[in-house]
Formats: sequence, structure tokens, C-alpha cells
Amino acid sequence: MQVQKIRKIGNSLGITIPKEVLQKLRVKEGDSVYITKTPTGVHITAHDPDFEKAMEAYRKVSTKYRNALRELAK
Repeated sequence: MQVQKIRKIGNSLGITIPKEVLQKLRVKEGDSVYITKTPTGVHITAHDPDFEKAMEAYRKVSTKYRNALRELAK
């Protein structure tokens, strides 16, 4: 566990993220991270949770509408 202090950055507050953590998240300057509240605390990830929901919806209809999706892809 790493502890980071909250610091004033301009008119906002922020933290610096150590290089090792950035490498584990596979993010760099300009990338987005997503902070979600979970029953056990807070989770920070580089993956958009809404994207996962959209992919799950796609998986549900992809086989049923395979021909239509193929035509749309052209």
C-alpha cells in the first residue's frame, strides 16, 4: 500500500501517482482513469466500466443479428 498526500494544484486538489502505479495501470499523460465507488471502498482503473456494459450488450445480440452487423460493417 502506498500513501499519497493531497496537494493543492492551482485552484484544485490532486495527488501524484508514482511511476510504478502508472506502469501497472498502463497509462500515460493525457490518458483517463476511472474512479468508481464499490461496497468495499474506491476502485481506480484505466478501463471504462461503461465500455464493458456496451460489450456485454453486443455479445447478447451479435449472434442473433450477425448478418445485419456484417452488412453494417461494409
